[in-house]
Amino acid sequence: MALSTPGGDSIRDGVTEPRAPGGPDPLREAADVMHAVRDRCVWTQQIDHRALVPYLVEESAELIDAVENGSRAELREELGDLLWQVLFHSEIASRDEDDPFDIDDVARGLIDKMVRRHPHVFGDAVATTPEEVLVHWNAAKAAEKHQRRSVLDGVSERMPSLALAQKLLSKASQAGASGAPVATASSKQSISAETDGEVLGLDADPLSRRASPTEPASEAELGDMLLGLVAAARANGWDAERALRERLRRLEGDIRAAEGTPEDLER
Repeated sequence: MALSTPGGDSIRDGVTEPRAPGGPDPLREAADVMHAVRDRCVWTQQIDHRALVPYLVEESAELIDAVENGSRAELREELGDLLWQVLFHSEIASRDEDDPFDIDDVARGLIDKMVRRHPHVFGDAVATTPEEVLVHWNAAKAAEKHQRRSVLDGVSERMPSLALAQKLLSKASQAGASGAPVATASSKQSISAETDGEVLGLDADPLSRRASPTEPASEAELGDMLLGLVAAARANGWDAERALRERLRRLEGDIRAAEGTPEDLER
């Protein structure tokens, strides 16, 4: 049965141009290509879900690079590479003897979930602000995950540490817990210090910094300070993980500039 809006229009109306009758469906063709590769490629045949994980991580990282620092062509290519991972996992799953499912099952589950979580689009609910949209989203998600006993259920510990910290601070807020670390004397001085417009007294060249009284006295205190910085990022609507990635790109550029040309490296 075709999904529709409250007005009776197809959910695709105004989203995609209608495909000519009998015209090719690129997504279906991609799934068929994956099916053929699984059938005929000896390397692909010996890959299972777990063996595929490193490639998923790699392709996800390359897509992030394309989003943040690449061209439109690179973004399109990396989206395709990540789609291939979804098709690959779905094809593997389709051949499971005990509980098979295929890409169509994955798509149907996604459609059902997104329709449920957008009642202001596909139902009678009203949302005129992003905040109201989140209320509907969270209510639908809570109904779906009613068996969960903690706000931490479903949070992957495999997330990058800064992204996980930001996620856990959000969950702490939901649970009414204090996510802020207890500041020590030195960390209080450090957090309040500013030099050249940068937080924590970081010099323009952080690699040239010398030890100072504002630095953490232990690894545990360093963890508190890092969590405090992530909390500050969350309070300002910043992405701590992206901020560090972008700073590291600048560092990579500095390293390459310091190395000079390939000819210099060969001397």
